[in-house]
Order: sequence, then structure tokens, then C-alpha cells
Amino acid sequence: MKDKTKPSRLSTSPVTETGKGLTAGQIGLFTAIVIGVSTIAPSYVVASTLGPTAEAVGTHLPAIFIVGFIPMFLVALGYRELNRAMPDNGTTFTWVWKAFGPRAGWMGGWGMLAANIIVLSNLAGVAVDFFYLFLAQATGQEQLAELASNPWINVATCLVFMLGATWISVRGLHAASLVQYLLVGFQVVVLLWFTIAALDKAAPAVQFSAEWFNPLGIDSFSAMAVGLSLSIFAFWGWDVCLSMNEETKNGERTSGLAAGFTAVIVLAVYLLTSVAATVFAGVGDSGLGLANPENIGNVFAALAGPVMGPAAILLSLATLASCAASLQSTMISPARSMLAMGHHGALPQAFTRIHPKFGTPAFSTIVAAVVSTGFYAMMRFVSTNVLNDTILALGMMICFYYGVTAFACVWFFRHTLLASARNFLIRGLAPLLGGLALVAVFLQTTVDSLDPEYGSGTHVAGMGLVFVVGVGILVLGAVFLIGARKRRAAFYESRPETRYVKQETS
Repeated sequence: MKDKTKPSRLSTSPVTETGKGLTAGQIGLFTAIVIGVSTIAPSYVVASTLGPTAEAVGTHLPAIFIVGFIPMFLVALGYRELNRAMPDNGTTFTWVWKAFGPRAGWMGGWGMLAANIIVLSNLAGVAVDFFYLFLAQATGQEQLAELASNPWINVATCLVFMLGATWISVRGLHAASLVQYLLVGFQVVVLLWFTIAALDKAAPAVQFSAEWFNPLGIDSFSAMAVGLSLSIFAFWGWDVCLSMNEETKNGERTSGLAAGFTAVIVLAVYLLTSVAATVFAGVGDSGLGLANPENIGNVFAALAGPVMGPAAILLSLATLASCAASLQSTMISPARSMLAMGHHGALPQAFTRIHPKFGTPAFSTIVAAVVSTGFYAMMRFVSTNVLNDTILALGMMICFYYGVTAFACVWFFRHTLLASARNFLIRGLAPLLGGLALVAVFLQTTVDSLDPEYGSGTHVAGMGLVFVVGVGILVLGAVFLIGARKRRAAFYESRPETRYVKQETS
């Protein structure tokens, strides 16, 4: 097995294998950004979160997206520093392990895996809804859209989508990127079309106001926490750029740049579409209003026709493409995280298996697909609004593992924080503030989600389903940790790194 190479940004040398058997140097900056945007899936996010967010914060949609972007950006700075010091596709797992020890590393990795598996199931669910909506629009047979509400047909179709995404993922990043160029480009063009068409309507539901960008106008911290949880979910996914660091040219630098560009591009898309949708439909709970319970889980299903007319089918197709693209690209992160966890001894060696032809973590990819499909099937039969509940639970997972990673950055670099103003700001203050903000949202959401009426109103033993799923998954991770300590003692007896000794300040 060859050692990992570190080609320059202009290198044209042939790719080699990384220490884990992956193919190094497969992709560059542009491809990493495309995959990052694909993973976030802006069309899907707007369709599934604009309604619940409008219900929580009203017309302050742009404000909540900006506020949600700030902690994510601060945390991203910490991610970049950790990636430059320790480029490893285990990301959160590896970095938290090195900073705080194996038990904390396991829990951070578990939170990251849980978030990815939950969102994979959610993506598949939205893809199913839009697939049947697209068929209904294409054929003129409105009853076809109702097939998505049949749980058996829904789960079976979800399985087909998952199989397709798994097949593409196993074939490697190069094959995946060819698919992503088309799907990402198409959805961005259609979203811009929707934005222009919505703003061009002669009779807006509400007049645009700069107050929409003022977060202080939000009624309460609980409403802010709900909005932030949804907003944080909306930006989640940029860290996939870092999970590909061992397969990216000059990954120590390129991966961090790709993550930053991805977040900024997506913020611009959200601001444009949220303003356009609010101006056109308003945030009321009736008619086309974004907070209408009948529209809240999928605002595009209600707005596509009135905004785009005969071209409405393109919006459905764009959202379907967004889900399909993200379903495939999102598998990159959990598969590589499990590969790293197996490589470092936290999971069984089976997770280190690499496909002999494509050089991808095929076993880990298949496991992620199977578990996420099973989770989706369970939620589909338990929850009355599976998409909204899983998004809220996912927000908790994201806040948990991003927050832990941010604190790991501060602690790992603690001995060099005073070496320069840059170190203090980028390695210390920025990730610390970002981590504290995410912890605050996590705690507030945990408290609020105890209410049986939180989310869809589905509850288990008097507790809201969002709480049961979000907190329950973390508790399950702790239970697995107890059992794993004996079976994989070598990893769990390892010691964290005591200090970061490199002294460069740039």
C-alpha cells in the first residue's frame, strides 16, 4: 500500500492510495464545492424547512438564516484549522478523540453518524413525495401524487432510491461528481427562476421590509431556538468537503476552502428564495401562506403552480433532483467516518473494507444505507409528520456534534492560542463562540421537545417524539460505548494528544 501523497494545488501527478486504501487526489476545489452544495440540497431544504421556519419566526426568515449561518461559519473556521493540522476523513470522531480522548471521540462520531443516517432517511422521504408529484404533473393524473401517502408504497419507493444512491456512491467520487454537476446546476437554475417569478408577481401577499432581516424582532427565545435549529439544519452538510480531505488534491487546504465557499453560496440561495416566497405567499396559516399546515411540510407543492405556471413541473423535478443528488453525496460522510472509526479501532475491522475496483468504503456505504432505510420505515409508521419530526431531531444531532468539534478545536490548540492574534481569533474565540451558540440551541430544543405537542404532536410515554428520537439516539450511543470498551480495549485505552506543537501562525 502506498503512502498518502500531498500534491500541490496545480499538481497533475497520478492519484495514489491513502493510508486507508482510498484513492487520493481524485477531486479539486470546484468538484468539492459542487458536492458540498449537493449534500446541503438547497431545493430540498427550502421545500421542507421554509414552512416550519415561517411558522416559528414569521416574516423574519432572512434574519434566522443569517443568525443560523453565523455559528456554522464560526465552527467552520475551527474545522478548517483541525483539518490543516490533522487531515483525516474521520473529522469529528478523529479530532474529538485527539483532543478529549476515545470516549468523547466515540460520542462525537456517533452524533455525526446519527445525523447523517437521519438525513439520509429524510432525503429519501422527500424524494418519494416529489417523485409521485412529478408523475402526477407529467401525466395529468392527480391521483398518482396520493401514492406517496401510502406507507407501504412510500417505503418501497424509498428503498429503490436508496439502492440507486448506494450504487453510485460505491463507484467513487469521480463517478458521483459527474452526476452532481448536472443535478446541482439544474436545481440552482430552477430556484433562480422561481425567485424571479415570485418577485415579479403584480400583487404580493406582503410588502418587503428590511425588518425581516432583524433577529431582535423574533418574539421569544423558544421561537428563536426552533428557527435556529431549522436554520442550522438548512446549512448542515458543508463538512462533507472535509470528510473527502484524503481524496482531494491538497486536501489540507482545499477542503476547508470548499466548505467555506459552499456555506456562502447556500446562504445567498436561502436569502433570495425566502424573501421571494414570503413576498409572494406571506406567512399566514391559510391559503398559500407558508405556515399553512397543509403546505408546511412541502411549500413548493403549493407554490409551484401559482408562481411558475406551466413550468411548475420543473420545480418538482428540481426538488426531486436535489434530493436524489444529496441522497447520493450525503452517503460520502458516514461511509468515510465509519471507515476511519474502523481504521483507528473504534469499530470492527469490517468497516475498513475497500472495494477492490473502485477504491471506496463499500461495506460502510451499504451499512449506512441499510440503517437509514430501516430508520425511515420505522418513522413513517410512527410519526404523523415524519419529515418535520426528523428535521427537528436532526437539528439536535447537528448542534451536538458540531459543538463538540468546536470545543475540541479550542482545547487541541490551547497551547498556541496566544502565539498570535490570528491563532486567538481563529483557533480560539471563533469556534468557542460558535460551539456555545450551538449548545444553547441544543439545550433549548431538548427542553422544548419534551412537550408532547412539540413537532407533529406525536409522543411516546408522554414525551414528544422529537425528544425521544434526538436524546434517545445519544443515549443509545452511550450504551454502545459501554459495550465497546471491552471488545476494543486498545482504542478505548488510548490517550488524547496533550498539545499541538507546530508554531506556524498562518
